[in-house]
Parts: sequence; C-alpha cells; structure tokens
Amino acid sequence: MCDGELGGCGGEPLPRERPRDRCDSRCVKCKDGSPVVSIRAGDAFCKSCFKDYFIHKFRAMLGKNRCIYPGEKVLLAFSGGLASSSMLRQVQEGLNREAAKKLRFRPGIIYIDEGAVCGRSLDERAKTCRQVGAILRATGFPCHLVFLEEVFDLPTSVLNSLTQSPLDQAPSYKEAVAVFTRWQQQQREKRADAATSLEDQLAECSMQGFPWQERLAVLNEAGSSLASHAEELARLFGGVKSLTAKEELLQTFRTHLMLHVARRNGYTKVMVGDSCTRVSVRLLTNLSLGRGAFLAMDTGFLDSRYGDVLILRPMREYPAKEIAFYNYLFGVPTVFMPGLDTKASDRASIHLLIESFLCKLQSEFPSTLSTVYRTGEKLSTVPPEVPTDVSTAPARCLLCLCPLDTHLEDGSSLQATLLSEKLSQRLPAEDGCCGGGTQGGCCKAPPAGIETSQLVPLLCYGCRLTVKELSCVESLPPYIHEEAKRQQCRAAMKQEIQEFLLEDDT
Repeated sequence: MCDGELGGCGGEPLPRERPRDRCDSRCVKCKDGSPVVSIRAGDAFCKSCFKDYFIHKFRAMLGKNRCIYPGEKVLLAFSGGLASSSMLRQVQEGLNREAAKKLRFRPGIIYIDEGAVCGRSLDERAKTCRQVGAILRATGFPCHLVFLEEVFDLPTSVLNSLTQSPLDQAPSYKEAVAVFTRWQQQQREKRADAATSLEDQLAECSMQGFPWQERLAVLNEAGSSLASHAEELARLFGGVKSLTAKEELLQTFRTHLMLHVARRNGYTKVMVGDSCTRVSVRLLTNLSLGRGAFLAMDTGFLDSRYGDVLILRPMREYPAKEIAFYNYLFGVPTVFMPGLDTKASDRASIHLLIESFLCKLQSEFPSTLSTVYRTGEKLSTVPPEVPTDVSTAPARCLLCLCPLDTHLEDGSSLQATLLSEKLSQRLPAEDGCCGGGTQGGCCKAPPAGIETSQLVPLLCYGCRLTVKELSCVESLPPYIHEEAKRQQCRAAMKQEIQEFLLEDDT
C-alpha cells in the first residue's frame, strides 16, 4: 500500500531534492579556482581557465582547417559588435610575444560604415567613426575605412569568381611552414639584433591611418560623388518593400565591398565574426528564403565561391553567451551602432522572427542552438554540378556568385512558381495599366536599361526574391547593370555561334 506521508497515493508529492549547483563548487578544469562563469549546465570555469578555454577554441578552429598559410595577408571584418571585437582580440592574443604558438599571418582590418541606410546623421556617424578609430589604432594593424556609398563605384570585376591557374596555386601547408621557418632563420643570421617576429614587423611598419575625418568631410560636400551616392543609396533602400529584402541586399553589398578591398590590397583571406548563434539563425533563414542549396557556403567555416579570396568564420563555434561573457570579463571594447532592424519587432523580418524563435527555444532547451549548428556542419561544402547550356543564363548568380539553382525540372516547385507568375501576368489589370507589373514593366512608366525580367534569369532563386522586392531596378549600382548586360551579350553570342554551327552541320 502506498504511504501518503511518503508522497504516494493520497498524499502531496514530496518536493524533489534540488540538485547541487556546480557553480557553487570549484572550477571544472583546474579544480581549485572559484568559478565566475557557467557556459553550460555543470560547466563552471574560473576566470583564468575560461580565458584559456576561449583562446584554445579559436586556435583549434584555425589549426584543424589549416587554410591560412604563414605570411598570408588576412583581412578582419570589424563591425564593432561583440563577435567581431572578440575575434580581433583573439588575433591580437595570437600575435602576442608571450603566446605559446604565435599566429603567422599578417592581419588587416576593414570597417564598413552603414550609417547611410540606417538614417544616421553625419554627426552620429562621425562619433561612431571616432570610437572605432580609437579601437583600431590600438591594434597597430593596417586599417581600411569604407563607406557603404562606395558600392556605386565598384568595378564589374567584383562579380566575377576568379580562379587561380595551377602554376599560381600555393604549395602545401607543410611546405609553406618550412619556407617561412627558413626565411626567419636567414633573417636571424643576417641581423641578430633585428626584429624578426611578425608582431615586431607589424609594430615597425607605419599604420595606413584611419582617415574618417577627411572621408566624412567629403560626404558633407554637396557636390561630391560620395554625397550623391549617399542619396542614391538612401533612395535604393527606401524603395525596397520589406525589411527582409533590405537585410539581404545590405549583406550582398557588404560582401562585395569586402571582396573589392581584399583584392585591391592583396588579402587572400577574409575573417568574419559570425558566431554559433548567428550561424544557426542564418541556416534557418536561408531555408526560409529559398537558399537551401547554398547553406554550406553561407554558414560553413570556409566559403570559396569567390575563388581567389576565401571567407573564413573562425567564431562559428562560440555561442553569443560565451562571447558576451568573455568581452565583459576581459574588457574587450565594443561599439554599438544601430542597424536596419534596431527597435523593430520580432515579426518585422524573417531574420528577426527566426532569431526570436531560436533564442526563446534556447532558453527552454539549452541544446537548441548546438543542435541546429551541428546539423549544418554535416552539409557538404561542394555544391552539386548544375547542368548549363550555352543558350541559357550563366552558371553563377549575378549577385551572390553561387551556382544557379534555377534549372527547371518537370514537376519541380520552381517550374510551378514560374508558370503561376506567367498566368498572373496575363490577367487584366485595373486603372488602365497593361498588367506588366514588376516583371515586364508598366505602360505608364516604361523602364530604361536593364529590366527586372532581364535581370531575374541571371539570379539564383533566393536573389530573385530579393530583387522582386525592389520598386525600381534602375536604382541598383552601375556595376550590376554593366555585368548583367555583359552576360546577356555573351549568352546571345553563344546562342548565335551554336545556331551557326548547327546550320553548317545540316
């Protein structure tokens, strides 16, 4: 028989004994220090052990991939946020004279000012640039200040995936290490009293400067090109219908600017501060936006779609919680800058909705983010070969440079979507409009230059959804129109050659 006094049938259940909080004990690593942070349930670290753990994870991520060769120039994308600031500190720690195994690449920093699309005044942008400049000057690394308005001055070569010839390919990692070691030994023998370590060389070289005052002064001039570009950029983003499309377009322009600066200054790698939380959100967002075919490129550690410049994500194993703890405990300076989604509701865009969903689920189930992240790790980084024909669009997307995923197959969802769009365009329109819409243009406002219907075949499915949110395709930067015209002419030329060859055969 059940005893009610013991919490059985007929009695109140006894309260469960509260498990011992391991945060009140000792550090799980050294077993001696008092814990100051608990990154997971039962994993409590003291301050010293947490720093060693954090640094080791960063170094292990770079070491196991072995994609950065000694002596290479690596561009660090700094935005002022928690993740990019922590990434910058890890590179500084790796180049420190007291580091056990020093990093052997040559870092540089790029900062992109996005105040034009966020509605910020020049005084607010100057204040932010002043704060960012103070942080970057303290590193001693070469810095590059870029305004988002400069996207209108980019060349068409940014939209090309450059591949290296077999003769120009770098040697193996072991050969590069041996060459770098021999070079160091020769320098030591020549000048024993000279600084030969990489951090000393960086300290000796003069910084290229962070001329934010001069650049902002140019923006303030009424007749300057940057000022006119700022108006064009504001007009472009003002004509985008949804916040989701604005964020995707902003990410595209940001990547193009980083790629241009890297190629112009000889950087072969670009490090971005995408954390585990950001990667998990991006993975589910891409699925919602029709970019499932490119998940490995958009969320993996290595993104090689651009050929000569590789995008690296060394912070992708750090949850946002760990990064916030590290920055707080060790005084990593950050700069807050309002973005497009500042003060927006969690349903304003797909990005915010998925981020809110994952964070709320993470609070109830602590393994949510790690599960999503580990699932994305299993994706293949080698995209499937897409069959292309000389008479169709090129094999890569015009904007994101991913392989086109729009080849039609019988019974596919894309075929059904395109068929539905064609049928909807044939419906009679109201107010005397021809019904062309955004696909074929309207009779009241005939478009000039590249039309949406001409641009869409050059894009992947995800970028098509973004471009369709534009009220006027004419407002896109000139380098996109020029590259679109070049690819169309090239496709037409291939079609003519093929038809000519077929006539000769007959």
